[in-house]
Amino acid sequence: MKSEITRQLEEIEQAENVRILHAVESGSRAWGFASPDSDYDVRFIYVRRPEDYLRLDTIRDVIEWTQDDILDINGWDLQKALRLLHGSNPTLFEWNNSPIIYKSSEYWTAVKQEANDYFLRKTGLYHYHSMASSNYREYLKGETVRLKKYFYVVRPLLACKWILDKSCPPPVLFSELVEAELEPEIRPIIDNLLRMKIDLPEVAEGKRIDVLNAYIEEAIGDLKEIIENLPPDAKLGWDRLNELFREAVVTDG
Repeated sequence: MKSEITRQLEEIEQAENVRILHAVESGSRAWGFASPDSDYDVRFIYVRRPEDYLRLDTIRDVIEWTQDDILDINGWDLQKALRLLHGSNPTLFEWNNSPIIYKSSEYWTAVKQEANDYFLRKTGLYHYHSMASSNYREYLKGETVRLKKYFYVVRPLLACKWILDKSCPPPVLFSELVEAELEPEIRPIIDNLLRMKIDLPEVAEGKRIDVLNAYIEEAIGDLKEIIENLPPDAKLGWDRLNELFREAVVTDG
């Protein structure tokens, strides 16, 4: 599958007349708990030719390439990505730190070295707390639940704890978050769910786990209070990001 993904990335460059700077896996495969039938969520950052940024009619800043049962490939223009980095977009940090890299560049290495300076703690906390709360409310309140949804709640909760402890973007791998932030008494439940997740199809359902639900509800409430009492984030200026954008557009990267 990696060779097919590489082939499609090269096809994108040719068809769209862009240069891909960084391409990674996102989602459950990058998080380390893919099911047997999990698809591939490929995300990339690209840059266009200088003249494409100097025109009155705008070009879309997103490329949506493939979306089927196996492959989901899409990417963001570098200009969009750097603007989102300035606002500490959590999704961009996840792409930047993915352990599965399909393509990268020396240029993106320079971006990566700067990226964490733009991480805003409260922004990240709001993102992951909101993700955990909405997924819990939508998927885990019934008597029978889709088991994989527990990871879509527990992972962002652990990400919040990581941010509070370390004031930096959380790791992408779920195992790192578990090792650093999960309470020992909950670990056996998560370990068992992981074994089931890896062995069973995406749609597998099971009885609600009341002990885990109680843990989740308490964590959501405690974190909400902590986040609301944190001081506002202080943003950096645009100068370095403007330099990085110009470097990519006017050079070969």
